[in-house]
Amino acid sequence: QVQLVESGGGLVQPGGSLRLSCAASGNIFSILAMGWYRQAPGKQRELVAIITSGGIPRYADSVKGRFTISRDNAKNPVYLQMNSLKPEDTAVYYCKAQTGQFAYWGQGTQVTVSS
Repeated sequence: QVQLVESGGGLVQPGGSLRLSCAASGNIFSILAMGWYRQAPGKQRELVAIITSGGIPRYADSVKGRFTISRDNAKNPVYLQMNSLKPEDTAVYYCKAQTGQFAYWGQGTQVTVSS
């Protein structure tokens, strides 16, 4: 079992920045990759960024050059630095941990980009 707790969401003006954190506990040594997903009202949940156990990041095209996923040397926590935020980035952001058998999700944190 893996438990995930996200933090760092909030309200920010367009062009601003936020940093999300995801802390994992439990059987963290089974985690192969961790990522951030988001879900806006009326839309499907979508991938934002992931980072593998080897430290290789991948990004959705919509956030490339603006968002950065990173982690501490101990692979935990995982961060999502979000710069140049746009109103269309408004969503609930979820952390996901993938093991060989299961996917675990956090409870989500709201990010609202509005003037």
